Amino acid sequence: MAQWNRISQLIQYLPDQTMNDLYPSATFAIEVRYFLSEWIEKQRWEEFALEKVEQEANARSLLDEIIMLLQSFSQHNANVVDKMKLMQISRNMRMFQHQPLKFAVMVRDTLRKERVLLGNMPQVNQPPQHQPHVTRESAFPSTDVDHLVLKVLEVQDLRQNIHQVQEELNWERQNYESLQGSMDPTVSEVSRLQKHIQQLEYNASSMATKRFQLLNECVDCLDQCQAQLLNRLKAWRWEQYKATIGHPFDDNLNVLQMWCEQLLGVNGKLRQELMLIMEPIPELQERLRQLLQLLVQSSLVVDKQPPQVIKTQSKFSTTVRYLLGEKVAPGKPVVLKAQIINELQARSLNITPSDDVQAVINNTAILEHNTATKSTCATFRNMSIKKIKRADRKGTESVTEEKFALLFSTEITITGCDTPYKVQMISLPLVVIVHGSQDNNALATIIWDCAFSEPDRVPFVVPERVPWKLMCNTLNSKFTSEVQTHHNLDHYNQHFLAQKIFDKPDFTDDFSNMMVSWAQFNKEVLPGRLFTFWQWFEGVMDLTKKHLRTYWSDGLIFGFIGKQHLHLILKERPNGTFLLRFSDSEIGGITIAYVAASEMGEHKQIIKNIQPFTKRDLDIRSLGDRIRDINEITSLYPDFPKHDVFKKYYSEPQTSSSGGYIPVSLHTKVGMETGSVAANSASVAHRTESLHNAASYPVPQFQQFTPQEAITREQMETSNSSAVDFSPDPAVFSDVATGDMELVLNSFINFS
Repeated sequence: MAQWNRISQLIQYLPDQTMNDLYPSATFAIEVRYFLSEWIEKQRWEEFALEKVEQEANARSLLDEIIMLLQSFSQHNANVVDKMKLMQISRNMRMFQHQPLKFAVMVRDTLRKERVLLGNMPQVNQPPQHQPHVTRESAFPSTDVDHLVLKVLEVQDLRQNIHQVQEELNWERQNYESLQGSMDPTVSEVSRLQKHIQQLEYNASSMATKRFQLLNECVDCLDQCQAQLLNRLKAWRWEQYKATIGHPFDDNLNVLQMWCEQLLGVNGKLRQELMLIMEPIPELQERLRQLLQLLVQSSLVVDKQPPQVIKTQSKFSTTVRYLLGEKVAPGKPVVLKAQIINELQARSLNITPSDDVQAVINNTAILEHNTATKSTCATFRNMSIKKIKRADRKGTESVTEEKFALLFSTEITITGCDTPYKVQMISLPLVVIVHGSQDNNALATIIWDCAFSEPDRVPFVVPERVPWKLMCNTLNSKFTSEVQTHHNLDHYNQHFLAQKIFDKPDFTDDFSNMMVSWAQFNKEVLPGRLFTFWQWFEGVMDLTKKHLRTYWSDGLIFGFIGKQHLHLILKERPNGTFLLRFSDSEIGGITIAYVAASEMGEHKQIIKNIQPFTKRDLDIRSLGDRIRDINEITSLYPDFPKHDVFKKYYSEPQTSSSGGYIPVSLHTKVGMETGSVAANSASVAHRTESLHNAASYPVPQFQQFTPQEAITREQMETSNSSAVDFSPDPAVFSDVATGDMELVLNSFINFS
C-alpha cells in the first residue's frame, strides 16, 4: 500500500509542480497525470482477489506494465529530479513481483475507497441570501489552467522546431551555394536541394503561422482565466463584507494566491515567446502588458479589515496581503501607506496619497514574507485616527451616517519587469466616531450599508428604502451570528418586529413587500419611546449574547411578542403558566409574563408582567435562578414544569462558609410586602384590559412536543371582527415593576 500511495502522490505532485513553476518537464508531468489515470481506470481491477490464484498471471502482467510505463516516462524526461524519482519508484515497485495479486488487490481496494468517498461527499446548499453575487468556482479551475499551460508548451515546442528547421534551412542554402560554385554540379543534386529548401521554407512558414495562431489562443485563454480570477477576488471581498451581518465566509486566500502566481508565470512565458519572434506583434504585446498590469494591481487584498466603527484617539489594527508577494523584486523594501478618505474620494479611480499624515498615526507598514505560511503581508498594528475632517452633511444627516474608508497604496516592482506599478486598495466602509455613545448608531449605518448595497456600486451608495423581507433576513442573520446560535427568529418573532418598525400593532397580513426606510430603522424614535428600532433590537441582541444564549438556543424564550398577542396564547391557560419575552418598552430587557388568579374572583385570571431583567440584573443573579425563586410561576408555556425545563440552569446550593462568617444568599421576590425596602421606593402600575379584546390577532394552537417546538408551531385563527369587545367582567393585566422585587437575604450561622 505504501508503494501505491507513492504513485498516487506522484500523480498529485507533478501537476502542482507544473502549475507553480512551469518547469521544462511540464509536458511530461501532464502526460503522467492523464496517462496513468486513464490507464488505471481502464483496467478491470474488480476481478482480482487473493484467493483467485488463476488471476496471478494477469496481475503480474499489469504490474510489469506499470513498471515499464514509469521507466519509459523516466527515460523520456529531461528533468533530472523527476527522472530520479520515477526510477526510484519503479525499483520499489519490483518488490511486488513475487506477490502480484497483493498489488492488484491494493489497487482494487484503493479505487473502491475513492468511489465511496466521492459518493459520500455532502452537497451543501446555501440559502439564497447567503450566495455571493457572482458565480463562485468551488475549486481551483485546474482544467482551464491545464489547457492554457499545454498551449504555452506547444508554443515553446513550435519555437524550438522552427529554430531547428531554420538551422537546417541555413545549412541547405549554404550547400546549394557551394554546389552552384562548383565546376560540375549535377542537375539532380541541384534539383534535390532546391526542392528540399522549398519544403523547409514551407514548413517554417506553416509553423510560424501556427505559432501566431497559438499565441493568439494563449492570450485569449489567459484573458479568460484572469477574468475568472478577478471575479473570484470580487466574490471573496463581497463575502468578507457580508460576514458583517452573519453570512458564512471562508477567509482562506491560499488558492487565490496560487492562481495569481500561476497566471503571472504564464504571462511571463508568453511575453518571452513574443520577444523571441523576429517580427514583433504589437497587439499581443500590448494585451499581455495590460493583463500583467491588471493582475499586479488587483492582487492587493485587505486580509484583516479594520474595525468598521473607529473611535478617534483609539488604537486599532489591520492587515494587508499581497498575493504576488513571492514574485516581488528583491532589494528595496515595499512600504505601504494608509490614509483616511471620505466617500467622495473613494469614488475617484486615481486617488493621490495625501501628504497630510497627521490625521492617521502609525500609518506605514512594510510587506514581509512569511516562509511558513507562504504569505506576504503588511500589518498595521497600532494605527489611530487623530482627527477627522468631515464633509458638509446633507439635510438631517448625522456624523454617524458619514462613511469613510482606509486607502492603502504603494509601488511594487515584479521580478522580470522593469516598471514599478502603482497599487491601491480601499477597505470596507467605516464610520469614525468621537464618543462611545455614538457606537450604536454608527453600527446601524454599517449594518444598513452591508445588507442592502449592490456589489458593483459607486462608493458608498445604498438605497434609502428596502422591502421588509430583506430587512427581516438581515435581522435574523445578524441575530443568530451575533448570539452564536442556530435557533432562528420564527414567524411570530418576525411578525412582531414588523409590527413594531411599521407601528402597526393590529396588522395581521403579510409585511414582506412593504418598504421600510432608513429613517424607520434608526433615525426616527419608536412611538412613545425614546429610542429607535435598531437601538432597541441591538439591546436585545446584546442581552441574549451575554446572558441568554443557551436559553434561546434551547427554545425556552418566546422572544419577540406583543402584549396583545400574549393575551391570546395565554388565554385559558392554568394559573402559573408563563413565558419569557423581550421587553417592548426598555432597551435590553427580558420579562416573565404569567397567568395569575384575579382578586375579583377565584375563576377570574389576569396576566402579569414582571418588570424586565437587564444585563445588570442578570449579572447579579442568573435568569434560571430567578425563575426558581419565583413561586408564582410553575409551568413554561404551554405546560412544561419549570423545574424540569430549567433545572440545568440552577446554581448549586451555597455551602457552609468557613471562618465563622454568616453566609448570605440572594432570592428574587415578586411584588411588595409591608416593611420591605422595595415598598418604600416603588409602586405597582396597573392597567386593566380584557383578555378577549384582541380578537383580530391570529391565535396559535401549539402541538406539545419540546418547549421550542410548542412555541414555534402555529395554527392560525382569525376573528371576523376587529372591534374591541370589553367583557362585563374584565380581566386585569398588570406590570410588576423591578422595584417591586425584593432580594431577601436568608442567613444562617455555621456552628463549628
